[in-house]
Amino acid sequence: MKAICSERHTEWKKKFEPLGLKCMELTGDTDIDDYFQMQQVNIICTTPEKWDSMTRKWRDNAAFIKMIKLFMIDEIHLLSDESRGATLEAIVSRMKTVHSSYHFRTNVNTMRFIAVSATIPNVLDLAEWLGTRIIPAKNYNMDDKYRPVPLRKVILGFPCAFEQNEFRFDLSLNYKLASVIQTYSDDKPTLVFCSTRKSVQQAATTLVKDAKFIMNAQHKQKLQRQANIIKDAKLRDTMVFGVGFHHAGLDAQDRGIVETTFKKGELPVLIATSTLAMGVNLPAHLVIVKSTQHYVMGMYEEYTQSQILQMIGRAGRPQFDTSATAVVMTKNQTKSKYDAWISGTQLIESSLHKNLMEYLNAEIVLGMITDVSVALEWIKSTFFFIRVMKNPRHYGIPSGLSDKEVDKKLQELCLKDLNLLSSYELVETDEDCFCVQATDKGKLMAHYCIAFETMKSFMDIAPMETVEEMLTRLCACKEFHDITLRTNEKKTLNTLNIDKNRITIRYPMTGKIKSNEMKVNCLIQAQFGSLTVQDFPLVQDTSKIFRLGQRVSKCLLELMWQKNDYKCLLSAVLLAKCFKAHMWDNSKYVSRQLEGIGPTLSNALANVGITTFQKMEETNARELELIMNRHPPFGNVVHEAVSHLPKYEVSIEQ
Repeated sequence: MKAICSERHTEWKKKFEPLGLKCMELTGDTDIDDYFQMQQVNIICTTPEKWDSMTRKWRDNAAFIKMIKLFMIDEIHLLSDESRGATLEAIVSRMKTVHSSYHFRTNVNTMRFIAVSATIPNVLDLAEWLGTRIIPAKNYNMDDKYRPVPLRKVILGFPCAFEQNEFRFDLSLNYKLASVIQTYSDDKPTLVFCSTRKSVQQAATTLVKDAKFIMNAQHKQKLQRQANIIKDAKLRDTMVFGVGFHHAGLDAQDRGIVETTFKKGELPVLIATSTLAMGVNLPAHLVIVKSTQHYVMGMYEEYTQSQILQMIGRAGRPQFDTSATAVVMTKNQTKSKYDAWISGTQLIESSLHKNLMEYLNAEIVLGMITDVSVALEWIKSTFFFIRVMKNPRHYGIPSGLSDKEVDKKLQELCLKDLNLLSSYELVETDEDCFCVQATDKGKLMAHYCIAFETMKSFMDIAPMETVEEMLTRLCACKEFHDITLRTNEKKTLNTLNIDKNRITIRYPMTGKIKSNEMKVNCLIQAQFGSLTVQDFPLVQDTSKIFRLGQRVSKCLLELMWQKNDYKCLLSAVLLAKCFKAHMWDNSKYVSRQLEGIGPTLSNALANVGITTFQKMEETNARELELIMNRHPPFGNVVHEAVSHLPKYEVSIEQ
């Protein structure tokens, strides 16, 4: 999602800035939280998660929110996505509430909503949600004839024996790829989506053996030149035969070369992980989805409709093609389901009910919900309510109930969640939940966008909990559930955990690394200990872990301030400091925090005993340059940076 946001920002910046309209990108990777700064721009490209975080305090910045005249939602069919659909629904409902409150006071329509979706049968439900039951939003149903390139969709079913596991079925499809490409590609660029990095490489290796692409001598020379500058040996070997592959585990330079070569039309086939469909825009004449299952949280599960639509949407290059084809390779047993999906007959359902507690709390903190009846009214402003009235059984509510009976069921759902929040002191309620107020703990949960399960874990922290115990608890948080342990990473992680021949992590874990939590723990400690991790996918995971970890550890720290337990507070303070500095509190590599000093230079300083900022300031500038093998005035720059750090003295009197 961030990649698409970044791509749209780049494209719109070129289009709109010459017209005097400023564009801004606002994602988890951007640090802009200043509403005043945002008031200076005209167009903001953001993600649901970031906008959720920003608008949880909109009442404090009502002037900025009031300035928004148009709220556009791309790919609104993602409402049914289990991982991010609830967030999307919550922010649209929140913006609707903001709009309604201004409209009620001024009788002026201050904000317009425009939503774009893939083909879905219940578009009228979306129209009713964005508008009202009496006056639904205008909707326009545009079929494939409006596409710049007409798209043919093909679902191919293949036999899968009962005893055959998902891995073997996926492997068997590699041997079908060559004939599918030959049948549908028309000798034009083909993009193949696979579920895992290993599957990508296996498909590329098999295809090189099975397929022969028509290429003249000049074309082969171009591919050879590109292959010569590729770092990855396997990719280099397949590229010369016209087959490239792309996944997050590749070096950034290698990925850039593959993308550029494919965009130019010089690479006949590109095989990529399905996450590429959500990121870089690489259209092709033929798109193949090889297997409709992917590996999530230690088990195989089917792709969501939005994922399938995202992948097949890459078919068709307006500047080159007059037609395009998308092929989905699946089991015979699931063929009819995917026929329904791509023909647009699969209903979009809400996923808000799966995260209802977090969003109820956020609205209570905002002051939008003050009692159970207002909570019910808030639910009635969501897409969840629209679908409950049409398809109650999907949400665990019996069908055939009257509107009043459905309201009662939803009220019971609200009461259950409010009582749970109250039992952990996240909200304050009276006996019948007729009055609901936010607590300091609930405000922390909303401010830092923390899951209810995580807050429960933090509330159960035992007295005198150590840094090690607190770190183990933090690594099990729901926020890190997207970080998965891959088989090919275990050797590297086990070496970081326990190895007699090298420096390892400070708090080694018992046994082998065998769970996602253990992987998160190992990578956090490796970063804290300034241990080198060469594996690029692990480097990427570490970056994501620390983005999340800083937020979660800040929440934990502020929560511990409210407890009368010095030991726990000290552990939380140290942990939050470590996440902020990316190192242990007593690390000898403190110099890494200065701009221009990386692992190599920091190591050189530590080797000669310069392990504090005070020692750096006391060492002559020329001597620093000699130690780090740098030219003047590098030493003076380092001194200047250290001189600006705050210095403090503490004295204690009894």
